[in-house]
Amino acid sequence: MTSPDTQPTSLYAKREPVFPRRVKGTFRTLKWWIMAVTLGIYYITPWIRWDRGPNLPDQAVLVDIANRRFFFFMIEIWPHEFYFVAGLLIMAGLGLFLFTSAAGRVWCGYACPQTVWTDLFILVERWIEGDRNARVRLHHQSWNAEKIRKRLVKWVVWLFIGLATGGAWVFYFTDAPTLLGNLLTFSAHPAAYITIAILTLTTFAFGGFAREQICIYACPWPRIQAAMVDEDTITVAYRDWRGEPRGKLHKGAAPAKAAPDLSRAAEPAKGDCIDCMACVNVCPMGIDIRNGQQMECITCALCIDACDDVMDRIGKPRGLISYLAYTDEVAERAGGKPKSVWKHVFRLRTLLYTALWSGVGVALVVALFLRTDIDVNVTPVRNPTYVTLSDGAIRNTYDLRLLNKHGDDRQFQISLTSDAALDLTLEGAPGQVVTVPANQTMTQRIYLTAQAGNPAALAERSELRLWVEDLGNTERVHHDTIFNGKGD
Repeated sequence: MTSPDTQPTSLYAKREPVFPRRVKGTFRTLKWWIMAVTLGIYYITPWIRWDRGPNLPDQAVLVDIANRRFFFFMIEIWPHEFYFVAGLLIMAGLGLFLFTSAAGRVWCGYACPQTVWTDLFILVERWIEGDRNARVRLHHQSWNAEKIRKRLVKWVVWLFIGLATGGAWVFYFTDAPTLLGNLLTFSAHPAAYITIAILTLTTFAFGGFAREQICIYACPWPRIQAAMVDEDTITVAYRDWRGEPRGKLHKGAAPAKAAPDLSRAAEPAKGDCIDCMACVNVCPMGIDIRNGQQMECITCALCIDACDDVMDRIGKPRGLISYLAYTDEVAERAGGKPKSVWKHVFRLRTLLYTALWSGVGVALVVALFLRTDIDVNVTPVRNPTYVTLSDGAIRNTYDLRLLNKHGDDRQFQISLTSDAALDLTLEGAPGQVVTVPANQTMTQRIYLTAQAGNPAALAERSELRLWVEDLGNTERVHHDTIFNGKGD
């Protein structure tokens, strides 16, 4: 039993803020370019215009929830075509599996929104507060005029970034110039202000304060990725067989004719790692890559840039920390040569993911080109299934749901083909032609009649096909259904 005076050990550890040091190199430059491109796409896309005609919005990318449509440049997705969106989500998942199996968490390290905005926030923090050492000193400094001023300036800039982030998001759901005017005149819908406020605060908190905590605790991908990688996956690793044992680099050299000290045992040869902590100081996750693979590592490769810079300075070959697969590690430890990058990238697992990803993409493209600009759905009226008229004829009732995807009104001609002789009548419309407004869905009730003595009137059911033809361009679609008879 524990003593009543003994307090149990707390399992909670207070977060230690991470202050990454500035680093230059190939991967840091790549991250800057990816950040610029992704943020540019996010902020600029809602303002791109695309002419679709007088009755359609001219915003290139628009999620029109009010009219239940999604516009992406020349592509228009209707609610019943949600399989396109589902296919894109499947492709995104397969793409994530593909890149993870090939090169680890490259998505997390380079293009994840949390990573991109965190990099942006750290950049602002460095501009205002200085590099790592200055930020560490400021963090431990008591609250004085300098600290209050720098923190307030930093937080205000962060809030503006969060505001731009939330504002850009709502612009995807309605006409951007119109909404911006309404926001500035305080006449926009409350939902717009609430959404912007929520996204502003979450961006401010996640990018400014939570940072690596989101990746470690909130994101499920670090725990899922283990199923996506294998011994041939390329990821950031430390060549400990080359770097160990670590030792500080001492300037100067021993005298050339110094007599050996036979009273001391010879020291073991030191490895290339000089324990400078550069790899740790630049890591946005605050981990030490020399401790091996860790769940927190997002493979951003900044530690590679930092280590290569140190190796250049001390005259050692680069690559003490680099992208490396487990099979290469085994081979190099034994004195062999690693596989080529292409053999790691193109293997059975990645080829399978590529085939699945390509298959879904090809299917979506084919479906996109095969779809028509008109759509019809037929619903037979089941209560009652048929009606016997005064002259003994049998009549069935159907509701046709006609969708006109064109930007102008279209006339649709309705007809049928069947082995049985059936009469077609449209409710409220002369002849067999109906006008459907532009970009709208209209329900048209029709009646099919089989005269008394007709085989279709006596049979239990007869198959038929209803046709809808666009008289403007002769495009035709059809829908198969049945005619219910007496069944004598």
